Parts: sequence; structure tokens; C-alpha cells
Amino acid sequence: MANFNFNKVIIGGRLTADPELKTTSSGVSVTSFSVAVNRKYQAKNAEDTQADFFNVTAWRQTAEFVTRFFHKASSICVVGTLQNRSWIDNNNVKQYRTEIVADEVFFVDAKGENPYGAQQSPASFSGAGAQPYVPDNYGAPTYTNASAGGEAPKFEEINDDELPF
Repeated sequence: MANFNFNKVIIGGRLTADPELKTTSSGVSVTSFSVAVNRKYQAKNAEDTQADFFNVTAWRQTAEFVTRFFHKASSICVVGTLQNRSWIDNNNVKQYRTEIVADEVFFVDAKGENPYGAQQSPASFSGAGAQPYVPDNYGAPTYTNASAGGEAPKFEEINDDELPF
């Protein structure tokens, strides 16, 4: 069997508390937060809902984005990977933690929508003197139309019979 490794997680839920931005000794931004996700299950003669709580860690620009625009009870979608950590605590007992390391974070609520009180929605954040957060480009390609006439780019046609799969 081929060597197959795949680690991708997508969760959507609500933050259980305001995320707090911290900085490592080397100056890297990090935040940890918990997301509550409702799970339906079949109870005696009825369907019921229970919340699962997932620990998430975000680094660098993603951490800054989360702490600036998301607050307790904000809906959030997190795409990331599962990671296991272990350490020895003060009582010399080995501790374990499984968490999601966020690669991407998305708004879920519509702009201006906030079902949990008067707090502003993260999508419409505008504090005094606040600047909108603009994430780094991360080397994404820039597409330009080389022809002045505005015609669509030309693509080479490929015969499906030539594809190796």
C-alpha cells in the first residue's frame, strides 16, 4: 500500500471566550482559543444536542486576525491540522494535549449580524483609530491581462486521453 498521510480539519462553531494575543520570546504572535461545536445525537426517543469543545492555536498573522476581529460567542470557521503535544508537568507527570493548529480562519456571521448582544460584529469592526487588518499576500500570484484589448487569455487544449490518470 502506498504511503498516505493526510491531516486536515474543518470546524465551525462559536468562540467560548475572547482570544488573547500573546508574543513568544522571539516576537512571534500566537493565540489559543476554544471553539464550541454542537453535535446532535439520538437520546431516548428524541434527538438531543451536546457541545464539543476544540482547542485551537493560531500563529503569526492568523493570530493577529483572530484576536482583532473575533470575540466571545463569535461564529468562526477554522481550517487547520491536528497536532499532539506532550510535556512533563511540575509533578513529573507526562501530560498530553491534542489541538487544532489553524491554517485559515473565516467569518461565518453576516456583516452586522450578532445574535449575542450589543457587541459589534467582527465583520463590521470600526473602533476609534482602528485600521482594517489586511493579511500578507503570502506570495499569491498576481494576474494581469497582457493584451491591451482586454481579451481572455489563451489556453492550450489538452486531450483527456493524454492524461496519466
